[in-house]
Amino acid sequence: MKAIGLTRYLPIADPASLLDVEIEKPTAAAHDLLVRIEAVSVNPVDTKIRSPKPEVESAPKILGYDAAGVVESVGAAVSLFKPGDAVYYAGDVTRSGSNAQFQLVDERLVGRKPKTLDCAAAAALPLTSITAYELLFQRMRLDPDGADRGKSLLIIAGAGGVGSIAIQLARRAGMRVIATASRPQTVAWCTRMGATHVIDHREPLSAQLKALGFDQVDAIVNLADTAKYWQEMGELIAPQGHFGLIVEPSAPLNIGDPLKAKCVGIHWEMMFARARYKTPDMIEQHRMLERIADLVDAGELESTHTETLGTINAANLRAAHARLESGSTIGKLSLAGW
Repeated sequence: MKAIGLTRYLPIADPASLLDVEIEKPTAAAHDLLVRIEAVSVNPVDTKIRSPKPEVESAPKILGYDAAGVVESVGAAVSLFKPGDAVYYAGDVTRSGSNAQFQLVDERLVGRKPKTLDCAAAAALPLTSITAYELLFQRMRLDPDGADRGKSLLIIAGAGGVGSIAIQLARRAGMRVIATASRPQTVAWCTRMGATHVIDHREPLSAQLKALGFDQVDAIVNLADTAKYWQEMGELIAPQGHFGLIVEPSAPLNIGDPLKAKCVGIHWEMMFARARYKTPDMIEQHRMLERIADLVDAGELESTHTETLGTINAANLRAAHARLESGSTIGKLSLAGW
């Protein structure tokens, strides 16, 4: 079957960084689905894994951690899906990825594709939706259905894939969302996603928040540079507030006062943790994707897909990686069809 893989870890400008390859079609067993891939999306995890390093792979490594497609066959233990079902998922970073015509994925990490979306728009949702949902509602313990209505949430870097979904989910939960963005296009995007206010993360946050009437905020999600904003986050967070983090800090962090004095909760989110460690609650990701599909089909959540860069091949995937590495991407980029 066709796939896009790598054997060397090279800069994306190098044509050998991602290659069109032929690999063996896998067979479904146990809880696995064999999915015929119709569309994929790209995420920072793809570019980080592919980034230059000296290792050489003996067989092509297949990346890709967002997909939509159709179930081709199922393993003997599968109970949630059947052949012919349209599905979407982010999968498992420890297994072969979705940049291939067929992929094996555990059914407990898979949801039915939203009926109102095509495959390109559906493929843009899983990783970012799971990350945002787990972070807000399972790690930070905010309520998805309104029990925290009126509380303030600062989202640093609101125009990216995770930020775009987090804004929508938090607004649906009734929270006052202040997102950060630095360009007219990203400000407009955050507003479209539902942010109550948008401020500039290139400028001190405190003064901008005070001008909007916020002396402190109840919760902060930092999707950008954890170390850069750490001190200011500590000053802005309300007593018994919560930090949500997804980016490894570039420098040591002081987790003592004022965070200790304020009894602040610090929560890390890594959406691949359940799959990597085969946790007993892996099926939570299936449930989340099912709920996301319901919200999309009800018109309560919008896909953050902004562009399809052609069919699934190495040249188009290299272009998608380059766009993502530029740091100027708004929403999500997809590839569709072979």
